[in-house]
Amino acid sequence: MRILVLGGDGYLGWPTALHLSDHGHEVAVADNFARRGYDHEMGVRSLVPIEPMQTRVEAWREVSGKSIKSYYGDLVDADFTYEMVRDFRPDTIVHFAEQRAAPYSMIDRKHAVYTQQNNVVGNLNVLFAIQEIDPAIHLVKLGTMGEYGTPNIDIEEGWLEVTHKGRTDRMLFPKKPGSFYHLSKVHDSHNIEFACRIWGLRATDLNQGVVYGQETPQTARDPRLATRFDYDAIFGTVLNRFVIQAVLGHPLTVYGSGGQTRGLIDIRDTVECIRLAAENPAEVGEFRVFNQITESFSVEEIAKVVANCFDGSVEVEYLDNPRVEQAEHHYNVVHTGLVELGLEPHLLSNTLIDSLFGVAQAHVDRVDLGAMRPTVRWRAASSPMRAEG
Repeated sequence: MRILVLGGDGYLGWPTALHLSDHGHEVAVADNFARRGYDHEMGVRSLVPIEPMQTRVEAWREVSGKSIKSYYGDLVDADFTYEMVRDFRPDTIVHFAEQRAAPYSMIDRKHAVYTQQNNVVGNLNVLFAIQEIDPAIHLVKLGTMGEYGTPNIDIEEGWLEVTHKGRTDRMLFPKKPGSFYHLSKVHDSHNIEFACRIWGLRATDLNQGVVYGQETPQTARDPRLATRFDYDAIFGTVLNRFVIQAVLGHPLTVYGSGGQTRGLIDIRDTVECIRLAAENPAEVGEFRVFNQITESFSVEEIAKVVANCFDGSVEVEYLDNPRVEQAEHHYNVVHTGLVELGLEPHLLSNTLIDSLFGVAQAHVDRVDLGAMRPTVRWRAASSPMRAEG
């Protein structure tokens, strides 16, 4: 199968490309390297050094004997998007190429507008390219569990059967996103569903939880194949940040009471979910939704798991929550679709967390303690409090 991975230079896009290539697919990646630019803007960097794309591609060819084609360009540029799809002629497009951080989208008007324009317009260009060039292409789109928010009912996989005043219909599950980033993902989902319903396209929307981990079997084959490890308060995910704080003897920073519950997934399961979705495509005209998580924890529970696994003293610091969200809430997510396709989840374990401690200790000299303190608040437009660098 020919698979085009958009956002193939990113934290998840790069290991996904390697995983697909390792399973015999012909893979190409595309990126505008904006994510590397955000590091310069925010004055931070990945804990684990990452190589330029050309070095990564060559390293993979050396260790695997397999080639990955790369494209440089921006999905907001429709001409580039069309030209790339015509040139590679993919069977499947995996779409990671969006600004992915809720705090970044909440910095101020400029960052909110950029996030929505980049994400929504880029996704629309992909949809139109598929419709005009080859409607048989299967779109696998990375969404987020944050689209749903925290409703006081169980979260179904994308669709909900509703009976109202004696009549019943099947409709998209109601959305209550918590940031301008999450709103952009909701717009994407509605646009994709519309394209499937009107044009007969086929798409799989993967509403993914918080990803943790840094290594897959493929990235482990050569240091040059490493993917990002973000720990800062803008782009870092909560478990990864807690691991680094523990290693440094820095308090684990829990927002609010820590009662907010999150769905989690191991990075190894993320790349496998993409493979399963690509190899088992949606039907023509189908907008298929999978909730891509394997288990759920409250933020406070995640902090306790990290503290209990660490061989040393760990403190927890409760900060005023910079976000606007419920402190305690119901959270029960249906996530059976990918398991039915064959996913065998890696559940959060002491072994995995110990390996993350090792990654953090190996690169402790690259940590910026100040980067882990929240600087963006939801209730008013903020300005990043870090110098550009």
